[in-house]
Amino acid sequence: MKAAGKCELLIQYLESKNNILFLTTSTRYREHHWDVPKTTHLARRIKQHLDLKRKHVTIINVANLMIHECEGNISGGRGNNCGVPGAKLLDERKNPTGHHRCWASINNKDDQLYKISRDLFKSQAVVFFVSVRWGQTNSVYQRLFERLSWIENRVTTLEEKPIPELNKLEAGIVLFGQNWNDEEVLKTQKQNFKWFGWKVPDELSFCWQYTKNAEDESAESYCDAAKEFEKLLQVALPNISRRLTKRQGKGGQ
Repeated sequence: MKAAGKCELLIQYLESKNNILFLTTSTRYREHHWDVPKTTHLARRIKQHLDLKRKHVTIINVANLMIHECEGNISGGRGNNCGVPGAKLLDERKNPTGHHRCWASINNKDDQLYKISRDLFKSQAVVFFVSVRWGQTNSVYQRLFERLSWIENRVTTLEEKPIPELNKLEAGIVLFGQNWNDEEVLKTQKQNFKWFGWKVPDELSFCWQYTKNAEDESAESYCDAAKEFEKLLQVALPNISRRLTKRQGKGGQ
């Protein structure tokens, strides 16, 4: 399996890192605990593997956070007002580095973007785990990424120096879709990371698309995709997969 090989490369590359951040973005009904999105399932499995290697990995499920929509201050009536010094979040607990500058974080007291930026500034590598829906990244990821625009804008438009904590950050994305446009989405998001000033090694990103037939929307196809995903796990993470299967056979979760 081509995707399994790329997944193995991702894992091997992360074994040389520490302080790794996984951001999962796919969604299911919260009461269906048994129905874990494929990308989230994969992120958890990789974390289990890296835990055995004594690597520090943090997983944040972005869908569980209150992330308000981007206010579009980059192109507002006053011109570009995104990430200006006046947008600094004045809360040392939420913004210990002082680098978080986003008006939506100030204007919405319940906004939780700081939970992501706070960990992002401590990380050597970040990997986004994202589902492809209707030929694009899902809405949770898109909302998050738009809300991070101030990271890029501070350098390009405001002409400030890059945020020191992000100078060496390596970024990647794992995309899972059913039947359309995954390769193009992957290319677009890797370019976005480069515009953010992040390093984008090829090993940190890959996409998995069950079928190349964009017209295949059969129920059988979606069921077969789930089975194919399990095969990917068995190939890319055989030791973790065997351990979990054995534990589940004894009544574990």
